[in-house]
Amino acid sequence: MKVIGLIGGMSWESTAEYYRVINQTVKERLGGLHSAKILLYSVDFSEIATLQTEGKWPEATTFMCDAAQRLERGGADCVLICTNTMHKMAEEVQQAVSIPLLHIADATAAEIEKTGVSKVALLGTQYTMEEDFYKGRLAEHHGLEVMIPPEMDRNSINEVIYNELCLGKVQAESKNQFIRIIKDLAAQGAKGIILGCTEISLLIHQEDIALPLFDTTAIHAKAAVEFALGTTDNT
Repeated sequence: MKVIGLIGGMSWESTAEYYRVINQTVKERLGGLHSAKILLYSVDFSEIATLQTEGKWPEATTFMCDAAQRLERGGADCVLICTNTMHKMAEEVQQAVSIPLLHIADATAAEIEKTGVSKVALLGTQYTMEEDFYKGRLAEHHGLEVMIPPEMDRNSINEVIYNELCLGKVQAESKNQFIRIIKDLAAQGAKGIILGCTEISLLIHQEDIALPLFDTTAIHAKAAVEFALGTTDNT
């Protein structure tokens, strides 16, 4: 079994889900007392969030590259960035290490492709929804048509992520708001919904929505297991 390297703490609530899903999946695959071999470098999210807010992306990139290098030096065989937004600097992180970075968008696209869905809506932070590093990769590398909510809804989603979910707060009012947004996107032609922030799965579950949900946290974590057990050469 290969060693999975996780850059976590963004937020720690979703990183805990990575740890749970990875180990649960290994146990399901191998049985008995088996669990995953994991190295976790957990950052202080306040530092990262400040860099995001201030637009200091070069400094954030240096931070993430250093975290990946620490994992590689520690013996990790791959690296996962346990957040969608910080895949903004995924290429730079990959260049900083010699081990593969398992990209969350690629893992998510592979799951979407299995369903035959080609038009999806993306929910996430404003950075993830509005910039091209994520939805552009889905379109250019995987041929998916990606919708995003209108500006007012994007602002609301971002506020819930940073002011509630990243603080461990799950509120019924926010859940209802997300469900309304998803229903609006479905009415506009979306055939599936990407939960493109690793915290959103704390709020919205498949039983809440008729459309297929693609939970990037679970998808990414399971892709790490496939790599660790040697059933994929994903890079």
